Amino acid sequence: MARLRCVFVVFVLLSSALRLPGDAIASRGHHGPAAHDYRDALVKSILFFEGQRSGKLPPSQRVSWRRDSGLSDGHSAKVDLVGGYHDAGDNVKFGFPMAFSMTMLAWSVVEFGGLMKSELQHARDAVRWGADYLLKATAHPDTIYVQVGDATKDHACWERPEDMDTPRTVYKVDRGTPGSDVAAETAAALAAASLVFRKSDPAYASRLVARAKRVFEFADKHRGSYSTGLAADVCPYYCSYSGYQDELLWGAAWLHRATKSPSYLSYIQTNGQVLGADESDNTFGWDNKHAGARVLISKSFLVQRLGALHEYKGHADGFICSMVPGTATDQTQYTRGGLLFRLSDSNMQYVTSSSFLLLTYAKYLAFAKQTVRCGGVAVTPQRLRAIARRQVDYLLGSNPMGMSYMVGYGAKYPRRIHHRASSLPSVAAHPARIGCSQGFTALYAGGANPNLLVGAVVGGPDMQDRFPDERNDHEHSEPATYINAPLVGALAYLAHSYGQL
Repeated sequence: MARLRCVFVVFVLLSSALRLPGDAIASRGHHGPAAHDYRDALVKSILFFEGQRSGKLPPSQRVSWRRDSGLSDGHSAKVDLVGGYHDAGDNVKFGFPMAFSMTMLAWSVVEFGGLMKSELQHARDAVRWGADYLLKATAHPDTIYVQVGDATKDHACWERPEDMDTPRTVYKVDRGTPGSDVAAETAAALAAASLVFRKSDPAYASRLVARAKRVFEFADKHRGSYSTGLAADVCPYYCSYSGYQDELLWGAAWLHRATKSPSYLSYIQTNGQVLGADESDNTFGWDNKHAGARVLISKSFLVQRLGALHEYKGHADGFICSMVPGTATDQTQYTRGGLLFRLSDSNMQYVTSSSFLLLTYAKYLAFAKQTVRCGGVAVTPQRLRAIARRQVDYLLGSNPMGMSYMVGYGAKYPRRIHHRASSLPSVAAHPARIGCSQGFTALYAGGANPNLLVGAVVGGPDMQDRFPDERNDHEHSEPATYINAPLVGALAYLAHSYGQL
């Protein structure tokens, strides 16, 4: 079941969550032995993407309990949409979160791929699997195929992707039904992926960036939210609640980084404020990209010394300072155990995305030999790294429950995740088809999932640091590609910094 957001719930949760004193969360630097095996977690966080694959699986497939699925996807629309990823625990291919997942996975490789060593190729393979699909989804000019599968009917079944018999309806945005949000996010993903392959496969990188330019032009020229024209199909699962302005800024930022073209710099300078560059929204995830765009654009000033974008350091500082406990600018809620807490539903996505931005911004600041001023306090890159590390350590088991929220990492981790393929017998173990309604027996069963989805990070605990490990609790027990994607970069940095890579 995909993520639903409710503004009322946000305010209730944020008003009642606990604040953690600053010293308790930021005092740990990179001193002494590592709290966790970050390299092992990195390996598993990348492996997870193979368990989420749709399509014809390659000979190199390491998650052996999965089989081919969705081999006729796109047929009803006379287009090839085989491949890509299931974003979470269902069998729909939602293009909006899939594109964001690929943008963040690519960014992880762009910033920290040089530290990944033997895992770099696996990370590239994961990016390519998603990018190949996005190329298919954007093959026709001024059209993007943004979803495969009737979400309502899919969610009325509990069946393996290999057995899918619910309608694989194809949904698209075009000039008549615009979707600037999903289109600009797709452009961002293609542009970011092009940077991953710039040296290892320049021809592929050129193809990706050319497509990104075309898709972004469509997004900008035909403005509108995909949630408007496709409301009955994409909502309430992946509505674009924040509008499309953040994706246009985000997409332009990635194209500027990928192409270094003055036209994208001019676009950012001309449209930045209108697109919300200085808004104070401090939640970064599959829906709202403002914070990520600010940090990404700030590199042009901090590292490339592009003075025209100096204001984006201030914009990025505002977001970063909102997460520094004990300062006058602190606006972030933490559980008593120290976990950053934004939303009850799939909160861990905000933990991993925020941790990634903290580490990435720390990298830019260190290069420029600068700090962040948070309410009169100078905050160093080292402190930002310590805050991020504390979040990753919590995720890996340094928390009141002693629970790792990554499947297969540590001695205690979720055993009953909300995931159809993981919770039902594999095709190898049970060759006969498992029907739509028949699978619900597994959903409500109390035992552990028969197939270990190694590396999957679930939504995480509630604001009291409690985690029931119940399969039917999708808010806390469902994994998602957009939780893992930014975590890959964070783990690569931490594994390297502790000499594990």
